[in-house]
Amino acid sequence: MILALLLQHTVQATLDLGNPGVKVSPSLYGLMTEEINYSYDGGLYAELIRNRAFLDDTKQPRHWSAAGDGSTITLEKAGPTTARPYSLKVKGAAANEGFWGFPIRSNNSYRLSLYVKADSKTNLIASLESRDGSKVYAKTQVSGVDSAWRKVSAVLKAGSVSAPTADARFVLRATSLETFSLAQVSLFPPTYNKNKTVFRSDLVEKMQALKPTFLRFPGGNYLEGNTLKDYFPWEKTLGPIEDRPGHMSPWGYRSTDGMGLAEFLQWCEAINSKPVLGVYAGYALNGDVIKPGPELDKFVQYALDEIEYIVGAPTTKWGAQRVRDGHPKPYPLEYVEIGNEDGFDKSGSYPARYTVFYRAIKSKYPQLSIISSTGGTDWLGMKYPIKDSPLEVVDEHYYSTAWEMMTMANKYDSFDRKGPKVFVGEWAAHTGPAPWEAGAKGPTSDMRSAIGDAAFMTGMERNSDHVVMSCYAPLFVRVDPGGMQWKLNLVGYNTLDTFGSPSYYAQTMFAQNLGDRVLPLSLSGVATQQEGGKTLPGCFASATIDSKTGTVFIKLVNALDSEHTFNFNTKGGSLAATGTLTTITGPNDAVNSIAEPKKIFPSTKKVAVGSLGLSIKVPGNSVNVFQIKSVR
Repeated sequence: MILALLLQHTVQATLDLGNPGVKVSPSLYGLMTEEINYSYDGGLYAELIRNRAFLDDTKQPRHWSAAGDGSTITLEKAGPTTARPYSLKVKGAAANEGFWGFPIRSNNSYRLSLYVKADSKTNLIASLESRDGSKVYAKTQVSGVDSAWRKVSAVLKAGSVSAPTADARFVLRATSLETFSLAQVSLFPPTYNKNKTVFRSDLVEKMQALKPTFLRFPGGNYLEGNTLKDYFPWEKTLGPIEDRPGHMSPWGYRSTDGMGLAEFLQWCEAINSKPVLGVYAGYALNGDVIKPGPELDKFVQYALDEIEYIVGAPTTKWGAQRVRDGHPKPYPLEYVEIGNEDGFDKSGSYPARYTVFYRAIKSKYPQLSIISSTGGTDWLGMKYPIKDSPLEVVDEHYYSTAWEMMTMANKYDSFDRKGPKVFVGEWAAHTGPAPWEAGAKGPTSDMRSAIGDAAFMTGMERNSDHVVMSCYAPLFVRVDPGGMQWKLNLVGYNTLDTFGSPSYYAQTMFAQNLGDRVLPLSLSGVATQQEGGKTLPGCFASATIDSKTGTVFIKLVNALDSEHTFNFNTKGGSLAATGTLTTITGPNDAVNSIAEPKKIFPSTKKVAVGSLGLSIKVPGNSVNVFQIKSVR
């Protein structure tokens, strides 16, 4: 129970407009992603067919069923290619349940492709219909099916529906009880950028609002996998989907690898971000490692080839492959991270592994900045253990309570500037048990967590000469039963809808209102809060200025229940007559949901500068951003 010691309700703030401080890192706020909570398959990657290549289970055709009297389905090890070794033999009709149904909207067109053969030349009927088969939303004929494996395609066009629904299944029917076989079935709804991408539009739009400057991919634990055989196989994720075998993710389900390396890079372009690439460095989540030597050297070359795909000239092997994949120009890669959370490597091999990768990458690509996946002063209790190669940037992760995040609001104020730069590569405040523990809250953050996040962000902003990048994690969660593996996430969604958490809106407010120089800002008379016998300030703040436009951005976080007034004394300049105040506020336990997506949502109002100067009132339990022009 937090006790607010309300010493006073007025805070005196001094803002120095005449002496801008350190430069704000141009890459301060970005995104981290991995395949967790059905973030890719069934999420951003808009494929609608679940178990499209019949590889989720080699003993039974999971998520498929026979549809109709006399129909049968049988999983067979008799596919057309090594990447598609299994097929589904169908007599009559087969249905797919999709990822918690299918999104049916009026006049939507759905793009279908099949790898299929039949005993003889025939036509099939493809339909989207209600789960009980009583309603047909879209239907089309699939022609060109004969006794040889062929890839055929068709389009299903939905008619008018009274309201969007996910109560739907996909069905493929023979004209009678004929037999046919399927090696792959793929169905896409309308996707972002007029079907020029494979991305679900509403999730892309949610990310765009965050104004991310970078995207860290492919993970996370997803980079490494549970065993040494389960790392992200980037080269097998290129090209047509029928050539991608997929692999097991570490979160209990198989990944199609439809979200491959090329798609990650296209994702960066869709949200106007730069790629931050994590390369596999020889560590698996079960604790196995590949120590320096010939076997690790193979993965060093594997990383160099991956980088070559991203930035290599068209005359290089992998640069030419990128060109064939439709992207002649290199991507703007600046950062490469070696491994992920290698502080968990109990063998202590990471410093030696890091050195091998660092030297090889810097030798071929000296322009790239290298991120160490461990080495921060607090991260796993390690203090820069790497001695044989330079540490340029260290990746620190914090999954902490809202209170703990507030204690870290000044963490970097006195950080050693002689050491490596900091990338806060994963962080999130929570209330109650940690997101990996029993009884944890979810699926997304509450208001108290957003306040903890925002308090921490004020510290990163003030010290963004040193904290060069940061990203919350995880990004996405499927909120349907069985769709969540991690109980604290930024954006929730189901088959039809999506919503941002309070932390999501706190981050959009911070990222959309950021200057290029830090302004000195001091507070006095701040009320305090207590928890567990410890005391913290009840308010947190940061300020930046856009040096080109003169726009000032002031972040005010009120962690107390009571309304507070901030009276500003400005030095070295003056402020315009009016500004705008954007606020999110609500009870500590307030959350957004599919049913109430905007229970916590930003509101904006004008604030006039009075004859006595700028005075800003903010409600209790609130995150606030004030924007105003400076006058010199």
